[in-house]
Amino acid sequence: MITIVTAHPYDKSFNRHILDEIARQFLDLGREFQLIDLYADGFQASMSTTDLAGFSRGVTKDPLVEKYQQMLRHTEHIIFLFPVWWGMMPAIVSGFFDRTFLKGVIYDTTPEGALMPCLDIKQTTVVTTSESPTAMFEPFFAGYLPSHVFDTVGMNGFRWFNCDHITSGSDAHRSEFLASVLKYLAQ
Repeated sequence: MITIVTAHPYDKSFNRHILDEIARQFLDLGREFQLIDLYADGFQASMSTTDLAGFSRGVTKDPLVEKYQQMLRHTEHIIFLFPVWWGMMPAIVSGFFDRTFLKGVIYDTTPEGALMPCLDIKQTTVVTTSESPTAMFEPFFAGYLPSHVFDTVGMNGFRWFNCDHITSGSDAHRSEFLASVLKYLAQ
């Protein structure tokens, strides 16, 4: 199953257009997918004291978090789609990791304390948009994020696409970016 995790509050954004085009392509290709729309779902990004109390035991009282975990367990290809704000992913995406990636559910540890993935996701694609140049974000999005977050939970086969100059760039620039993402996802 393909799972798309998206995070943008504005339904007329370029991110939404990308989502719509990815969904259209998957439907045209007969590929099943499920959608996690963090804003539309009303996902609460901040970890509560109740969340923290259950974190290391893999316990949540949030049915939405349980739903997301179940979706992740049945995912072969995960696609994250979000804007880069203040040089980072939106807080709601970070909160998704904080609240959903629970010990014993999404990852575990060896007796020595080493992290061990519980997921077996074959392909991980991150699609971002930013005003600043892609090179500014490369150390985090192409370095830290795949090796310290995705690999540790079993999200493999990482690929990152960023459309920079999102507001100052031309329509042709955005169209070329979208075409490259769709071409990759059609494989």
